[in-house]
Amino acid sequence: MPNQDKTKIERVLIATVGYTEEPLQYSIVEHEPQGLLLLASQDSLETAASVRRAFSDLRSQILVIEDAEDLIEAFRAARKAYARAKQWEAKVVIADLSGGTKPMTAGTALALSGLGVTFSYVGGLERDQRGRVVTGSERLRLLEDPTERFHQLELRAFKNAWNYRRMGAAADSLKQILQRESLLSPSEKRYYSHLLLVVQGLDAWDRFHHSDALQSMERGLPVALAIAEAWHHGSKVRVLSGLDAQLDNLKKIVEKAGYPTYALLSDLLANADRRAEAGQYDDAVARLYRAMELAAEADLYHRTGIVLRKSESWPDNLKHLLQERTEQLFGLQSVLDLIFDVDVQLGNRGTLAQKLRAQKVQMGDILRKRNQSILAHGTEPVDRDSYLSFRQVFTDLGLEAAPAWPKW
Repeated sequence: MPNQDKTKIERVLIATVGYTEEPLQYSIVEHEPQGLLLLASQDSLETAASVRRAFSDLRSQILVIEDAEDLIEAFRAARKAYARAKQWEAKVVIADLSGGTKPMTAGTALALSGLGVTFSYVGGLERDQRGRVVTGSERLRLLEDPTERFHQLELRAFKNAWNYRRMGAAADSLKQILQRESLLSPSEKRYYSHLLLVVQGLDAWDRFHHSDALQSMERGLPVALAIAEAWHHGSKVRVLSGLDAQLDNLKKIVEKAGYPTYALLSDLLANADRRAEAGQYDDAVARLYRAMELAAEADLYHRTGIVLRKSESWPDNLKHLLQERTEQLFGLQSVLDLIFDVDVQLGNRGTLAQKLRAQKVQMGDILRKRNQSILAHGTEPVDRDSYLSFRQVFTDLGLEAAPAWPKW
């Protein structure tokens, strides 16, 4: 082999070492690395040293696995070898699994899977009575990383992003899978492309773009669910069917766009809960503050058909009052006061709006903390206890959030 420039190592071979040199030598000749990292047990140290001497023009190192039957120790040694290859600034890392004990090869494969490593194995056309490859009959075989074939890293990232409601990141993971078109069967490509529509729909839904969300969900969800059912993948069916059951509420919001409905209120409360679950309590409380106002408006609308900001819904006997007061609606208090006065004019008692107005007086500490939030008028962050206290007000009044989106 020609002498290699030790200052430039673009290709590194990590190899598990057994008792025989020939398969390892064959692998080195075929791969032509500039760096060599040998994973040897105490019993195969002599073999590793001999190979190292035979290829003295390569930068090399032997990493010793004290217990050749310890899977974890082999895993750690392989990770150290990979780190050393990166220290050498290798652009290509190859792992040859031909030698060593089964735990050594298994631990190395586990450690290096999903890291962009190319795996190889030296087999042969002939073997002796002990099952060893006969010298001269060696054949090198490249092995596909199963984590790439089955998209393990991307799917793990996808599920994690979904469960933490980071739908943009979840979409990116699916796009990475779809970029590997050659690895996808037609049904897999169809499934992941429609699942991407579902994720994009959830992202729009979470940003209150309900119409866009519904369009995307209606395009993606039926197909993705049908494929999951055909595959008999329980977790996929559970998650996607759980979402399908929630589309009715989304449809109600879209059908009544611009109106203060209970469907919209339950959706807003669910959105607040998602923010709180992610530890974004300032965002969550800001949504609850709007939800309190929306609850009063929804109650008025469902009882009377009146929408404060739609003059065509106003009854004749209230037009003068509403015309004058709606021009001055600048916050929760003004909304609650106006709805209270509308109910007085209509002779209504014990309404939700009236209860919310009374409740607001009792919520002095909670609302002060909200007003001190950096998203309101102050500089102080909102804590979890403040959110839970505010959230309990809605529960006590029988105002529940829409069901949480299912998790993987």
